[in-house]
Amino acid sequence: MHYIYIGLAGAFGAMLRYSAGLLFMTDHVFPYATLLVNLLGSFLLAWLTYGLFKKVRLEEKMKMVITTGFVGSFTTFSAVSVETVELFQNQSMLLGCVYIFVSLVGGLGMSEIGFRVGKGVSEK
Repeated sequence: MHYIYIGLAGAFGAMLRYSAGLLFMTDHVFPYATLLVNLLGSFLLAWLTYGLFKKVRLEEKMKMVITTGFVGSFTTFSAVSVETVELFQNQSMLLGCVYIFVSLVGGLGMSEIGFRVGKGVSEK
């Protein structure tokens, strides 16, 4: 049954990811939607892990449903990889490098913010 819950949460995360892609779709070469989703997902995972889950006691299985199922399907490293290769193949080397840098440093920064916000929530 646990696998079914992870699958359902994953389906919801994937649908939300797809909707964000449609909402933030632009004619620009730069993959803004994927970047935004991954930065938000980095924040969300850290906030859940270090904040909400410290304050609200959930079974480990339910935490996995939320983090692996929902957040895992909402964010996507594979899309970052493919979109970066596409930028490079389209001779957009600078944009590709900016995308990698912002994805990595931005993701780490958003995780740090999520950690700090979550820690503040759990201490209240």
